[in-house]
Amino acid sequence: MPTLTSLTPATLSQLGHKFGIDYLHPGEASDCPLAHGSVSDLSLPPALHLTLSDLEVRHRYLSRSTQSVPWFVCVVMDGRINISQGQTQFTIGAGQGLCAHFTPQAPLIVEQPAQVRLRTLNIAVLATAPYALPSAHEPQLRTWTLPPALFTQLLATSEHPLDDWRQSLLWHGLSLQLLGYGLPTPSLFSFPLPPGLKARENERLAQLHETLCNHPMAEYSLKALARSMAMSQSSLRQKFRDRYGCTIFDHLRRCRLQEAYRQLENDHSVQQVAHACGYCHATNFATAFKRQFGIAPTAVISRC
Repeated sequence: MPTLTSLTPATLSQLGHKFGIDYLHPGEASDCPLAHGSVSDLSLPPALHLTLSDLEVRHRYLSRSTQSVPWFVCVVMDGRINISQGQTQFTIGAGQGLCAHFTPQAPLIVEQPAQVRLRTLNIAVLATAPYALPSAHEPQLRTWTLPPALFTQLLATSEHPLDDWRQSLLWHGLSLQLLGYGLPTPSLFSFPLPPGLKARENERLAQLHETLCNHPMAEYSLKALARSMAMSQSSLRQKFRDRYGCTIFDHLRRCRLQEAYRQLENDHSVQQVAHACGYCHATNFATAFKRQFGIAPTAVISRC
């Protein structure tokens, strides 16, 4: 069932710490309600997490998301939001959606202006492999307009509680349709090359990025990777960071955690998955997993 929510700067700070979001609320006291309404969550195996919110926004506030997932999709059903990433800025309203891939170096910033009703649907794609989705090699932000029939179906389905197996099936199907319409095509995956990076080097870096995404559980060393890339270790380390905004092994860790999520959904034990990801202790794995996805590994198993 939806949870009645009064969002204050203090409660937003708690949520932000859990999900890797910084909330900005200019001039408001910690106990001042910024918004009031309902928020509902639904995990959709494999590797999708859906959040429905229906809020009255009393005071403007902003969110700055840095915790990376393969893809994030947001649809506005009522009201409007302002979004930005770097120099790219959009305003989207009812019947429009956004699709983003963000990083700590290129965060997604969303402004929720004061308004009588803001109703949104968010979908976090936690792993691309189960659906054979493309992977983003760099930050992405695009908007689109939903087909009228799909938007009408979203509105109708959102009127019913989420905690019913029929609703889970309906939302799973609708979420896949939204991903089909919202994810960019490969031709849109473009990003300016860092200064001094040659086209041939960029191709090699893209191949390495994709290899780590597709085979995250393999063993890797910086020395062997540098040799295969015909670069020095220091050059590879610096050029990968310049290109993708993170280190090679930060990227590998995220890819391994995304694969871990998929394995947990397929009934692997926490200890098995932790060992496959290279963690000697399950507690260290659980800490990293919760930092990445906002939930404990055991919560994924219990939901499946």
